[in-house]
Amino acid sequence: MEKSNALNILKNALLMERQGKNLYETARDKAEDDAVKEFFDSLAKDEQEHMAILETQFKSIMKSGKFAAGGYETDGAAQTPPDILDKNLKDKINAAGFEATAITAAVGFEQKAVELYGERAETATDPEEKKLYQWLSTWEQTHLKKLLTLQEDLQQQIWDDNSFWPF
Repeated sequence: MEKSNALNILKNALLMERQGKNLYETARDKAEDDAVKEFFDSLAKDEQEHMAILETQFKSIMKSGKFAAGGYETDGAAQTPPDILDKNLKDKINAAGFEATAITAAVGFEQKAVELYGERAETATDPEEKKLYQWLSTWEQTHLKKLLTLQEDLQQQIWDDNSFWPF
């Protein structure tokens, strides 16, 4: 891959991760419940980890023109939604409040990240670049699953609370 193209993709990826981190930190800071704070904090920490890895790769491309090996060994696929999204957490989030709005916004960020990283993983020819983007895609898919599960449950809660059922 051409160095400037690799750098542009990494810049875009860093920006997406930073925006996601900022969103999660804002939601964490506005949350009143400790379980909700912990949920958003865990997502923010994941994004910080992704940013650090992307920054390392950016520096490697700048210095050597190549992606660095390793640095992304944790497994996002090992974290399934039920591990975090228990009933207690869902009950603490106001389905029509800021946290729910943040979750809806985060779904968009995560979908965009999954798309970018998945596309790069498919088209990359450098083995380290391919591994990096596959790893990031897996993590972001995990985030997306968590957020979509939570969003669907919150939507169901709103419907139930407001009797939005035709029967």
